[in-house]
Amino acid sequence: MLKPYHRAITEQALKEYFTLAALEKVIAANLYQDRPRGQIGHAEYHFDQNAFAASWAYIEANRALIRPALEAGETASAQKAFGRLTHAAQDLYAHSNYVTLWLRRFPEHGWPPPEEIDPFDGGLLNGPDLRSGKIYWPLEPLSWIPGLGRFIVPLLPRDSHAWMNLDAPSRGPKFPYAFAAAVKRTRYEYEVTVHDLQPDLLSRFCQG
Repeated sequence: MLKPYHRAITEQALKEYFTLAALEKVIAANLYQDRPRGQIGHAEYHFDQNAFAASWAYIEANRALIRPALEAGETASAQKAFGRLTHAAQDLYAHSNYVTLWLRRFPEHGWPPPEEIDPFDGGLLNGPDLRSGKIYWPLEPLSWIPGLGRFIVPLLPRDSHAWMNLDAPSRGPKFPYAFAAAVKRTRYEYEVTVHDLQPDLLSRFCQG
């Protein structure tokens, strides 16, 4: 997802749980994953390159940091770890063909509303057909340059990130499904993260 949509997804999913100040710390860490250094050599940040196992492991590694950080009084570190994992979780649906696979179950002109998408379908998440976009160097980064992308993208393979991504509304009618799936996944990641937190730690996490 482009940064404005990562922000919108995170706000929509989490605004009822966090204070505004705490949510801004989560969002800042989420958006920081898209810095230039986060785009190079870190497929696990974004579910790129078919790095599904590495991306799931990255999510859990960040989740494992949260309780110890809260217990140590390092609330900002806990919120940053959560922001990082939400970024990866959201990109799963924007950078893979999950939405395409889910929509294949319906007639092309009979898609259900985006909010009905199921982002937790184990048959798709663990199935052999799930793929994510590959970054093809050196052409792919050139496609990110405004005005130049329209000349570069046709030169890239169809399994490239440039062709597969659902990062913004301009990517077509599947984008709202990726957005809705990411909102649901973000809320789920919150619920998993806080499930076993004692009330004082939960309060610190959401209000600190």
